[in-house]
Amino acid sequence: MSLQIQANTNDGLIKKLQDCGVIKHKIVANVMKETDRKYYSNLLIPYIDRPEMIDLSAYLAAPHMHAYALEKLVDFIKADSKILDIGSGSGYMAACFARLIQARAVESLKESTGYVIGVEPHQKLVETSIGNITADNPKLIESGLIKIFEGDGRKGIQEFGPFDVIHVGAAIPEVIIELLMLLNLNGRMLCPVGDTEGVQQMIQCDKNSAGEIIKKVLTNVVFDPLIDPLDISPSTISTDGNISDTTDESSQTKVTSSGLDESQIDIDEEENTLRDTNENLNKENIANEKSQPYLNLSDQVTQREEDESIASTISLKSFQMESDG
Repeated sequence: MSLQIQANTNDGLIKKLQDCGVIKHKIVANVMKETDRKYYSNLLIPYIDRPEMIDLSAYLAAPHMHAYALEKLVDFIKADSKILDIGSGSGYMAACFARLIQARAVESLKESTGYVIGVEPHQKLVETSIGNITADNPKLIESGLIKIFEGDGRKGIQEFGPFDVIHVGAAIPEVIIELLMLLNLNGRMLCPVGDTEGVQQMIQCDKNSAGEIIKKVLTNVVFDPLIDPLDISPSTISTDGNISDTTDESSQTKVTSSGLDESQIDIDEEENTLRDTNENLNKENIANEKSQPYLNLSDQVTQREEDESIASTISLKSFQMESDG
């Protein structure tokens, strides 16, 4: 049975996640405190440890899952890290990753040269991500520290790689070879793998200095499936990073310095409309727990998952053969 956490403020929520042992690193706590969940949630009370539908059947993961992922990836994030966030959704994790890069730069007294690339299969969610992050701190977008694109997350974005960290925020049926190929040496990828309609396993894939993949099963989780862009829209990412539509090669979205396309409607007005429309649903969501299972927090407060996890070291070529078989 999962532990239920609720607070009146973002700081209060993070403090409770620290108290129960979900958040262990101070830098993770600080980053999550800076990234106020209210900018990414549609709930009237956003500081509840539970997943939330945000738009287009996409979910904002529960705070403990965000913390869990950050804890697993924090040691791989430096001032110059390149991070790929697949299924960036609300933009919350992209903002946390960006702030981790900034925090590492302060720690090391080095210039922050890293960046975060988010990929979403639907333009509406791209706009939602950018709007949320801009409301949180517009400099994260304006500086180029975070870029969100529409595209097929299963293929990543090769021109911005290789990546030191790859985070997949939606369930995939198997570890994606194309993403492993984009993972830098001594990098880490975290992804929920398994039955996309049921329970998955959180898989940690490390690539050592020899290019071998060390795959470890961490724990059971439940995520919604990573959406196939072909099921939504024919839009793809062009080689120059702009968004184009394959049905009309002459039509190409112009991206402003803020990262928003010029034809985008006012984000604040759109978000307010969404909040008003979903007000009754949000109240019901607060009163009635969503049936989606949680990661058991008791598994997070100990290191047993590390001791009992399945670890294997194989070459990328062998991994390819194993997956094909």
